[in-house]
Amino acid sequence: MNQAWDFSFNNMMSYLSLSDYSSGLKDLNIVAMLHNIWEQKQVKQVKRYESQSENSVNGPVSHSEGLLLYESAPSPGPPYICYVTLPGGSCFGNYKVCENQAEARRDAARVALMNTLVNELPSRQITPLFITHSLQEAASESTVFVEDACDPSTSIGAYCVMLQSYTGRTMLEFQEVMTVFQLLHWNGTLKVLRDRQCSRQSVIDYYSQRGLDASMRSSMALDWLGQEWQTPKRLRRELRAAQRDLDKARRHGNELRFYKEKTEILSLALSHTITQQLYTDTHGPNRDSPQPQLHKPPESHIHYNP
Repeated sequence: MNQAWDFSFNNMMSYLSLSDYSSGLKDLNIVAMLHNIWEQKQVKQVKRYESQSENSVNGPVSHSEGLLLYESAPSPGPPYICYVTLPGGSCFGNYKVCENQAEARRDAARVALMNTLVNELPSRQITPLFITHSLQEAASESTVFVEDACDPSTSIGAYCVMLQSYTGRTMLEFQEVMTVFQLLHWNGTLKVLRDRQCSRQSVIDYYSQRGLDASMRSSMALDWLGQEWQTPKRLRRELRAAQRDLDKARRHGNELRFYKEKTEILSLALSHTITQQLYTDTHGPNRDSPQPQLHKPPESHIHYNP
């Protein structure tokens, strides 16, 4: 990093970190700045792809107007909460107490901008040295041995394979794919796949490429519906806990996708239980209630161990 960039970066981070940044540079449009940074990143990504492929027609298409997704949490009045989701799926929210929605939007953009800038630092890249330290830390915090990292059939070995596949990329990019596996673990899907003797590598390959989408969320919500039928009122307890975790993480300025996805999946499942209850209350328990319009994704690309 050259001295000019170092000076600019340090001053920008100092400004963005102010507890009352509204008293700083009032002409600085944080929302536009965040958009411009990601727009430039997308242009570079498209150009890089085009330079590596002779046929760029089937490559990624740039839609700058849909780069960032802002969502305001329902609220009858202040304080207001806003979330911003970045192109890769990382999510951040405002941690200031905001008296209006515009202020909440700016503060969410500020948190996201800080994390975006920090993520560009060389220290945030995944390198062989970082992988070594991460494996040692993972081994020290559990009962596994760091030597088992050479065996992809072990948990730490699978973690090593995933880290190595992201060598040269950033920690934020790695966190985005790890969120998928965090949700699969929380939802119990990984245990089911393990019980079915699915190969660990196939599971990693499949879900690393698949990403989170509406189909996967519906699948997880369907699993939670099944748990609700076995243990009534569990969904409400889980949702309250997830909302508390989301609020706590937001107020600490943390990356929020894992917590936000949990609340949305549980809310989706709960909405179906409420719909079914209303139908039963209206038509009686002897009538067939409407089945939830949820479905599981295909697992045809997940291989089973013999």
